[in-house]
Order: sequence, then structure tokens, then C-alpha cells
Amino acid sequence: MASLVGLRIRTFPQPPSLCLRSRFVSFRRRCFAVAAASPSSSEVRVRFAPSPTGNLHVGGARTALFNYLFARSKGGKFILRIEDTDLERSTKKSEEAVLSDLTWLGLNWDEGPDVGGDYGPYRQSERNALYKQYAEKLLESGAVYRCFCSNEELEEMKERAKQMQLPPVYMGKWATASEAEIEAELAKGTPFTYRFRVPTDGFLKINDLIRGEVNWNLNTLGDFVIMRSNGQPVYNFCVTVDDATMHISHVIRAEEHLPNTLRQALIYKALGFPMPTFAHVSLILAPDKSKLSKRHGATSVGQFKEMGYLPQAMINYLALLGWGDGTENEFFTVDQLVEKFTLERVNKSGAVFDIVKLKWMNGLHLRSLPQDELVKIFEDRWKSVGILVDSDGTFAKEATELLKDGIDLIPEADTALSNLLSYPLHSTLNSAEGKPIVQDKLSEVAACLISAYNSGELLEALNEGHSGWQKWVKSFGKSLKRKGKGLFMPLRVLLTGKLHGPDMGGSISLIYKAGQCGAVNSQSGFVSLDERFKILKEVDWDSLNKEPEAQPESVASAVH
Repeated sequence: MASLVGLRIRTFPQPPSLCLRSRFVSFRRRCFAVAAASPSSSEVRVRFAPSPTGNLHVGGARTALFNYLFARSKGGKFILRIEDTDLERSTKKSEEAVLSDLTWLGLNWDEGPDVGGDYGPYRQSERNALYKQYAEKLLESGAVYRCFCSNEELEEMKERAKQMQLPPVYMGKWATASEAEIEAELAKGTPFTYRFRVPTDGFLKINDLIRGEVNWNLNTLGDFVIMRSNGQPVYNFCVTVDDATMHISHVIRAEEHLPNTLRQALIYKALGFPMPTFAHVSLILAPDKSKLSKRHGATSVGQFKEMGYLPQAMINYLALLGWGDGTENEFFTVDQLVEKFTLERVNKSGAVFDIVKLKWMNGLHLRSLPQDELVKIFEDRWKSVGILVDSDGTFAKEATELLKDGIDLIPEADTALSNLLSYPLHSTLNSAEGKPIVQDKLSEVAACLISAYNSGELLEALNEGHSGWQKWVKSFGKSLKRKGKGLFMPLRVLLTGKLHGPDMGGSISLIYKAGQCGAVNSQSGFVSLDERFKILKEVDWDSLNKEPEAQPESVASAVH
């Protein structure tokens, strides 16, 4: 653990009435300077300490990830601690959701509320006796004192400081009150807080592993509360006691906690605890460079899970928000991240959350899955939404192979297969984009295609598989004296009903198979090859090829 160094103490003569409390005053009058040194213990112990007051934000997930990667890369321990001292907002449901999201991400902890450990309990709400014990220790040493100020008195102090353009520091009498004054208030049952004596001069210096040297002056702080009048401990006190008693070696947390370090360092010193090494991670920003929030869209891990993102893609992307291995590579597995991660390569500046890049990265991870695993994911999905019925899996396997390159999120598989099985021929033929193809003698290609279907020539080719299709297309193009785009675009429109899509040979083969194997739900909007040719035979080509009549000049003028 880190030790505090550079402490200089000045003491002043005290009135006789305060001789029993000399330790209080000497602490009060210190010129205080501290710095964090390197941990002396060889074991790395880090913690992620969420508050169960809502869903796990991607910022919190990244903090958990950096802690996890650091611990695993050093052969250390990753501890989960629940900071549920906000009794009004903390809920069991939120705690369960946070644990579920961390488990889904694969960030398994070594010690925590559900798995136990040597330094439990791991919920702050179950550690009140410990906080009380250390608060009393500080009271006995003179590091804290009882403050009987009412809320009204405290508000008056804030207002006075504001008028004097000073920081809102405590200016009450209880820091130097006599024992008689204190005993009188205790006898009356006046509520009191425990307030920490802050040295009036000096500074705190830490060497943050990410931000470098950080300094604070103590004269801007003022005496602060560590225990409320209702007996509940304050956040900074709880965190310090927990980190110290759980032997946390490195505190890796968001930069918004950086100001808390000053109070926590004072408490570490007063209790005689070694101070951990700190690393404060920059915030995750929205595209407009403001702090990422709900107004920017999905921000919680649970939301991304529901949207069809893979945990390994989330891990990969979150790791790159402020970290890189120094190369152009952006694709990492968890094991690779553990091997390469260092805090020295974590950026000071904020990282922008780019949903487009996250989606792209999810596609990479989706397509990198073993084929059998990917087929099962898509097949289960297609069955759950009613596109497929039970089958031998061959159709799903071929559909996955054909469509996967156009799918970045699992739910997109629904649209990809539904589009393939549909046949929007009329809307395509009547579209502006389809007009040039129609005018390129599409009706002649259609007539020849219908002839090939009626003769059984096309079906025979499809039965032969990919090679049969290629051979037939070449022969068909030769008979029409067409090749390249002039051949494939008309065929795509006539057979699929669309202008764009995956490989045409694979598409037609799969459409043909869908009509034969019984894997496709009849209520899914599927149009079989037989039905497509029935529709094709009924197309009114004369109407499509007919140029719209020019409007009389007077009518055109009226329209405009």
C-alpha cells in the first residue's frame, strides 16, 4: 500500500482549559503535505463499487472493465462492493440488475456480496458497525469532533461565506468548544454530527497513474462531516474505511471522484492507514462532447444487451474508450485485452461514445463466432419471431452463410431473412430507381425467364446447386446477348423483386429451397418461386413501358 510522506506539523500553545484536548488542536494546526508512493505489497487488489440506484451505465461498465483488466493482467483480485448507503434511492432490484449486467459482460469478481471473501461484508449497508468503530477512534484521537450546529446555523455560515466571497467552509464554534459546552449539549440530547478537523495550511499531492501529479490546497476545504446526526456515515468516510480494511492497492475510478481524494487522504492519515495508488479515468462523452447521458440515447449496459449487442463486442469497444495498445489494431478478445492492458496507455482526455462504431464492431465479433454458434443464434432468433419453424437446420445454416455479412446486430437477422423471402416486384418496377431497368427491355428478359421456368430448365439448374446455377446463367446470358450488369440486374429484379441484396445465386437457391424444405413459416410473408412466376406472368409490361402523357401547358402552369 502507499504511505503518506512529507507531513510537517506545527503546534501552538493552547489555553489550560483545552489541555485535555491538545491532540485535537495539534491536528487542527498542521501544515499538511502528503504524497502517494508505490504499493509495498506485491498483491494487486482493485474494486468496482457501484451504487444500486439505477442501471449500470456504460461509464461504470468501463470503470469495472479497467479494474478487471488491471487485476487480471497483474494476477491480482477484482472485488465487487455495493455502495448502498443512499437508503432512499438504493434498491435490491437495481443491485440485481447491476450484478446481472456485470455477469453478462463476463467481468467475474473474486470477492463480493454473492461470493463472499475474507474482507466482507461487501455491502456498505452491512458495515455500519465498522464505520462507527472507526468514527469513535477518530473522536478519541481528536481528528474529529462533535458538531451541534443546527441546519439554520450552517445555512447562515454558507451565506456569510458567500457574501465574503470565500469558499463555503465550516466556521462554527464546535471545533474549539470546551468540554463543558459539549457535555451540556449531550445532556440536552442535541443531535450532532462528527466533523473532521482539516489542517488550516498545507497541500495534498498525489501521483495519479493516469493524470500525473495532482495537487490540492487544504485551505479551500474546511472541516467536513463524516457521520450524520442520524448515525449514517458519509460517502467519503465509508469509501476510505472500506478501501483500507479491504486492502485495496489501486483505486481506479472516474475522474469525477478526483475531488474526493483530498478528504479521503486526510482520513487515511488520521486512521494510520496506508494510502492506495490512484488512477482517475476520464469521462465518456457524447458526440457533442458533453457528458454522455440518457438524452443521447441508450447509455446502460442492459439497453445494449436488449438491442442485440454481444458482450464481447461491448467489452472490446469500452476498452478502446480511452485506451489503445499503440497499434492500429482495434479488434481484441478479452484474453488479448488482459495480455495487453496497462494503465500507462490510458488517455487523460475524454473519449467520445460512437454508436456507429460500436455497431460496426459488434458485426465483427458476430461474424467471428464459430459457424455452429452463429447458426444457432440466428436460427433460434428466426424461430422466436415466427419466420422459421422446426427444421433440420440446413436451411438456417445456408441462410446464415448468405446473410451474415450484412448483419451487425442479432435483430437485424430478422429483417435480412424477411427481405430475402419477400417479393416486392411491383413496387420495384414502379420505382424511380427501377425505371431504367424496365426500359432496358426487361419484358424480353422476363419472357425468356418464364420460358426457362416453364420448360423446367431453371429448376433443373437449381437442383444441381451452385455449379448448375452458374452454368445456366452463362447460357441464359449468351442466348440474350447480355452479360455483366446488363444480365444480372434484370435477373435480380425478376427473381428477387429487388434491386439490391446478397449474392443472387445464393439468394435464388435459398428461395427455391425454402419452398421445398418446409422450414419457413407459411405466415411469414414468404413468396415461393412458383408464386413469383405467377406474379411475373401477370405483369402489364405495356403499362410500365408507356411514357406518361405530357400535360397541356395550361394545366402544367396551374399545377405549378
